[in-house]
Amino acid sequence: MSVDHYENFPVASILLPRHLRSAVTAIYAFARRADDIADEGQASALERLTQLDAFDQAVVRMQDSDFSATHFDDVPQLLFLALQREMQLHQLPITPLRDLLVAFRQDVQHRPFQNDTDLLDYCRYSANPVGRLLLHLYRVTDASSLQLSDHICSALQLINFWQDIAIDTERRRYYLPADRLAAHGMTHADLDTRQLNQHWPRLMQENTAFARKILLAGAPLCSRLHGRPGLELRMIVQGGLRILEKIDAVAGDVFDHRPTLNKKDWALLAWRSVRNKYYDT
Repeated sequence: MSVDHYENFPVASILLPRHLRSAVTAIYAFARRADDIADEGQASALERLTQLDAFDQAVVRMQDSDFSATHFDDVPQLLFLALQREMQLHQLPITPLRDLLVAFRQDVQHRPFQNDTDLLDYCRYSANPVGRLLLHLYRVTDASSLQLSDHICSALQLINFWQDIAIDTERRRYYLPADRLAAHGMTHADLDTRQLNQHWPRLMQENTAFARKILLAGAPLCSRLHGRPGLELRMIVQGGLRILEKIDAVAGDVFDHRPTLNKKDWALLAWRSVRNKYYDT
């Protein structure tokens, strides 16, 4: 689950076991700050990349016993000291943090996605690392579970892309692959002008089906996590499925009807999660 997903799935902070909250807070603070470097402010692309490189170097150095964030001019000291403490306390790997930085660098140098290979490669770096870190916090680190987590996180990233097509287009970010558009007679330029043809609902239906298939492929992970972590994950999966339902309900018109979760939806998600029932239609 990437940084942006927290808008749709704040339940994570409610159901997360108390002894893990400081670790998740530190990881989120790191990801949020790095994401802001990539997207916010008036810095040039070179300046943004330099800052992200400094973050990467600091992450690597966190493994040293004499680590001090003061050695790095472009990183927030308190943030990295808190992150180092949690990483060491829970014996978390640094690779997922470095993978997140790969995605943020891609955002700085964004190139419109051309195909599903581009799409899923980005998800590998932008979304999957967070799920892997959470599984390490839960002490679930077998290869099968990590793969299931990747499915869930990639799907959540796709759902966020479909949900935010209008917002991303305004920022000149094109995550909807060109070949998917071309198959229905459209281009990225058509997104800029909203010159969408009659095939747009069909395209979006294919997009939601694609994300739903991947999400459901990862859903068995919910049964491997017990107690509050398992319920949290079921809620997250159900939240993703609910957003897909809402996109389908407006025939893919996310420009004028951006789907979000409301209080009624949260009640529905809780009911579905307790029943452990996944809706794939």
